[in-house]
Amino acid sequence: MKIQFFGAAQRVTGSKHLVTTKSGLNILLDCGLFQGINTQELNLEFGFDAATVNVLLLSHAHIDHSGLIPRLVKKGFSGKIFCTSATKALCEIMLLDSAGIQSRDLERINKRKVKRGEKPLEILYEEQDVEESLSLFEVISLEKPFFLDKFTKITFYNAGHILGSAGIFLEFLDEKKSLFFTGDIGRPNDKILESPSAFPQADYIICESTYGNRLHEAEVDMKQHLLEIVEHTCVKKGGKLIIPAFAVDRTQELVFALDQLESEGKLPRIPVFVDSPLSVKATLVMKNHQEDFNKNILSYIKKEGDAFGFSNLHYITEVLESKKLNESKMPCIIISSSGMAEAGRIKHHIANNVENHKNTIMMVGYCSPNSLGAQLKLKPATVKIFGEEKILKAEVAVMDSFSAHADYTEMIEHLSCQNKNAIKGIFLVHGEIETQTAFKNHLLNAGFQDIFIPNHGETVEM
Repeated sequence: MKIQFFGAAQRVTGSKHLVTTKSGLNILLDCGLFQGINTQELNLEFGFDAATVNVLLLSHAHIDHSGLIPRLVKKGFSGKIFCTSATKALCEIMLLDSAGIQSRDLERINKRKVKRGEKPLEILYEEQDVEESLSLFEVISLEKPFFLDKFTKITFYNAGHILGSAGIFLEFLDEKKSLFFTGDIGRPNDKILESPSAFPQADYIICESTYGNRLHEAEVDMKQHLLEIVEHTCVKKGGKLIIPAFAVDRTQELVFALDQLESEGKLPRIPVFVDSPLSVKATLVMKNHQEDFNKNILSYIKKEGDAFGFSNLHYITEVLESKKLNESKMPCIIISSSGMAEAGRIKHHIANNVENHKNTIMMVGYCSPNSLGAQLKLKPATVKIFGEEKILKAEVAVMDSFSAHADYTEMIEHLSCQNKNAIKGIFLVHGEIETQTAFKNHLLNAGFQDIFIPNHGETVEM
């Protein structure tokens, strides 16, 4: 057996790991899009022949894990794509959205290239490639073993990261070896989802390391903190609270918190807008897949009837309605994607509101180092948006309690179901090299051994 690391190796995005078994079965773990500056070439070429991949196992629907599936199909992959039911439902909306974003972005980029006399870039994939890829999806239930062939057995375990997310346990019976791929690890005591599940003893582990060098701040009362920011911005200053949030899970967690505050009679009578067609669709998917919900939110739904809807909440899909929000001066809350503020309607909302001291931009999730969201977290004097330098007059608030990624203590806790001495190797992926190095040291201090940080394209023989 061998593993080749073709993505998320010493970087956060582009999750993509190719496992080749003794019997010659090629298994791809995730097929994610590289995100950020100067990633086009990485997304155009996989580093392997797509047609030789026999099966794809998908941990969850986030685009940095699923976003290159249509290109894989376009380049010759014709095998099955196994994932949970909720992941399939989310991919049906997220991959089509990704195709649309790429088409619009590439049109703008290529116009500039043509003006400079440069060769235009190739589009990664189009809607027809998405439709073809969706026909290959097959649903796997959690904790129910499934044979890929007579030598290879897989089992999915709840990862608690987003709706439908799973860690994947692979058993290679002819080699008497096992491998666990964590995918992205969620946090215990999530407001909506069940906590990550324990998994069987593994010989090898491919482990994410996004927050491997940090601890989340203790949040004594997340709802109270959110309420204080709302009152400070929208009531005291009469401004807008702009929240970049990922369309899946983060948006719904924010809406659920606001729903509870409204139900308790604490939320000021101001309009709340979820301005994202993808977020609207994702919320419907969430409502249809309550099998991943924890007991607390299920009890709330039983009592209140809905966790994602209250009188002053408005879901927006139309572009004209979105533009009206930028023209309006009324105090309000605007939740919009993307969470890193790199694309979508949120970028326009920030551009139109960043130079007003009455407003607050609240960051609630991970942002890659080169993203606009990461720049805003540093609270610089100016930020560049759509090529224009903007003076940062709006306040910037950060609420780590909404993060979907486990910190290093929570990741170590997730791995604590293992006999440390029985693990033959842990491979750290999905993290910046400085973060991975710090996480490796935390793991060593916790008693884990044989920890490796693979390079992009590196092959490891088992």
